[in-house]
Amino acid sequence: MHLTLARTIKTSQSTVGRLAVDGAFECHVLEDVVRPTGVKVYGKTAIPAGTYPVVITYSNRFRRLMPLLVGVPGFAGVRIHSGNTAADTEGCLLVGTYAPNQPDWVSKSRDAYAVLYAKIKDALDRGETVTISIA
Repeated sequence: MHLTLARTIKTSQSTVGRLAVDGAFECHVLEDVVRPTGVKVYGKTAIPAGTYPVVITYSNRFRRLMPLLVGVPGFAGVRIHSGNTAADTEGCLLVGTYAPNQPDWVSKSRDAYAVLYAKIKDALDRGETVTISIA
């Protein structure tokens, strides 16, 4: 299974993109601000564009199994999870629904996360490799 994140809206507070699963739109993603290469502000910088394996591991912070992006340069513990604003992420990908009249915000995040988590888990349980490409 391959996830594709196209970053489409960049503000001074966050970055919003469209996430596709095997080419079909799934949900929106809210991240921290995309900064120039080599510039990182701890807890307030989006991860570098690239392609990363996705696995499911136990998160000590959230105390449950969650998707983890592996091998993100300069970052550790990058997860896909629920949340609404850039304050809810420290480099992680927050999934949900985006409304143009609510910049820097995604809603219905828990619902979007539950659906995406199930798809990722099912693919991994079938022995598929899961990857995400971020542009």
